[in-house]
Formats: sequence, structure tokens, C-alpha cells
Amino acid sequence: MDSGNAPAWGTDWAWGLLLILLIVVFHARGLGLIGKEINSKRKETGRLRHLWSSPTFIVGGTALSATILHGFEGAIWAGAYRLLGALPDTKTAMLYSLNAMTSYGHANLYLAPRWQMMGALEALNGWILFGLTTAFLFNVIQKSWSQT
Repeated sequence: MDSGNAPAWGTDWAWGLLLILLIVVFHARGLGLIGKEINSKRKETGRLRHLWSSPTFIVGGTALSATILHGFEGAIWAGAYRLLGALPDTKTAMLYSLNAMTSYGHANLYLAPRWQMMGALEALNGWILFGLTTAFLFNVIQKSWSQT
């Protein structure tokens, strides 16, 4: 492709890097709040303490909370796609976003040609988020199983 036909990706990079920064900060804060909740559950006393502080519930609840966090983050990307006119409706934008974030990519959906670089940047953001989540879950599992 010659440079006369190359897409102008400067705006894609600007939007994508801004979203990556904001979402990584949001994700780190979200994981921090989940961690605080886990620690408070471990310190509780009473009959329910043993049920809710069991490693199974802690890991399961943490995984569910992280999944919801990823869903919110996908919705932020989807909102950006809608704002920019890169996708025609909210349902399509959310499906595209989760496909890009997870690198699943099997839905037959495409961003408007002007915004296609953002899909690759969202996939990069997904890798970063899943790396942070994996490290966090590993830490939760280690702490939970070491206390039994």
C-alpha cells in the first residue's frame, strides 16, 4: 500500500493510548478494591466467616469480580467506538470490544476503516489487563491456600 492510501492512524493512537492509560489505572484501582474486600472477609469473625473466607469462595468471588471488572472495561471501549462512529450500535460495539479485548475475534464484526488500529490497541490493552488479573489471582490463591 502506498503512503497516499495509508490510513491516518494518529487519532487512533491518541484515542487508544488514552483509553489504555485510563483503563489500566481503573483496573489497578478495581483490583485494589477487590483485594481490600478479600482482606476484610478474612478478618471477619462469626459463623459465616468460615464459609465466606474459604479458599474456594475467595478465589471464585475474586474471579467473578475480575470478570465483571473486565466487562466494565470492555463497555468503556465500546462507548468510545460508539462516540467515534466506528460501530453502528451499542450491542455490536460491546461484542466487538469483548472480542478484541480477549483476542477471541471470531465475530464477523469490523470497525469503520478509519478506526481499525483501535481494535489492535484494544487487544494490546486486553493482554495488559489479563496479565495484571493473572498476577492478582495468583497472589489471592497463594494467600488463600496458605491460610488453610
